[in-house]
Amino acid sequence: MSAWLRNVRLETGEITHGDGSIQTKTDLFHIKIAKEGIIQTIVPASDYISDADTIDMKGKLALPAFKEMHNHLDKTYLSSGWKACRPVNNLSERLAVEAAELEELSESVTKRASTMIELHLNNGVNHIRTHVNIDPFIRLKNLEGVKKALQAYKQYLTYEIVAFPQHGLLAHEEMPGLLRQALESGATILGALDPAGIDKDVEQSLQVTMDIAKEYEVDVDMHLHDRGHAGFYTMEKWLDMVKEQDYKRHTAFSHAFGLSKLSSRAQKQFAKKLNDYDAEIMSTIPISINHQLIPIDILETEGVKVALGCDGFYDSWSPYFSGDILEKVHNFCDYTGKSDERSLRQSLSLITQGVTPLNEKGKQEWPAVGAEASFVFVDASCSAETVARLPKNRLLMHKGKLYN
Repeated sequence: MSAWLRNVRLETGEITHGDGSIQTKTDLFHIKIAKEGIIQTIVPASDYISDADTIDMKGKLALPAFKEMHNHLDKTYLSSGWKACRPVNNLSERLAVEAAELEELSESVTKRASTMIELHLNNGVNHIRTHVNIDPFIRLKNLEGVKKALQAYKQYLTYEIVAFPQHGLLAHEEMPGLLRQALESGATILGALDPAGIDKDVEQSLQVTMDIAKEYEVDVDMHLHDRGHAGFYTMEKWLDMVKEQDYKRHTAFSHAFGLSKLSSRAQKQFAKKLNDYDAEIMSTIPISINHQLIPIDILETEGVKVALGCDGFYDSWSPYFSGDILEKVHNFCDYTGKSDERSLRQSLSLITQGVTPLNEKGKQEWPAVGAEASFVFVDASCSAETVARLPKNRLLMHKGKLYN
């Protein structure tokens, strides 16, 4: 059965004032949702609607539903009580701490993942890309638990599962086989992790990853925390292999810290290469006085797709807890000095897979008849205010179904 959403606030354009400032224009509309979960009709709120099946949105602003593109549903301690992080001296020690608790945590993975999923839904997320540990300690236990959690919420979200070799691909001889099992058991993307820093052999690690990815015809999402030349070389080497070995699927580099200290010229040159290969960058917007942010603005200017994720939160790696993907955009804008209407407004594209209500010239592009009826409804005057003020009490609609 179709239904009407009444009194929905939509962005319709912008006004440029005499002093050069910009104001986003909005108006109220009624939106008819077809039973298939698509937008059937959009009419001004002044039009009369006779249908009994209506929901009054009371002037809430509609935005495209958010996408969480780098997450770890299996790692969180959510629902398990308080636990601070154990201090370590390096990455290897942190991985050892995680390995020691994997067996115990695997018993509660569905409950913990469900708690994190519900948090994302309440924050306006209707798509999650989650990395799931595949390792020799608990093998595919986390994958099975995360799949159960995601299936329970499938009417409210879509998802991708990355088979993630958190404890290295080459250190344990059974890992390539376990990753193959994961891809046969519900994982949809092949993960990889620091071929230099973790596997200590960039070429071999990348080649094994390539062999599995081509065998199963899946995309690759590669965690690259390695900084400096090691991280940059890994990305360049992989893209060269993509061309040489005729890899047809999609590549994403998560974190990509190797880009941060390149010169602006080198960043622009590599951004063009990323764009040529349709390689996407997934960032978690780490802000630290000790590390530079990767050049997101340069990447986007050169046409590279950039998406954000919350990564893990409240787990063995960090005691901190927000889980709000919109806050990531807010932090990015604050950190890079974005304060004007357009830049705040357009930054929303980082968590909507590029979809914004208005384009860069202030012309309306979303929503449109025939598009998927997936929205976040917020109490805000426009998307720029949403990014700057982080309104609470958000309401998610996924393909015509309200989550509440």
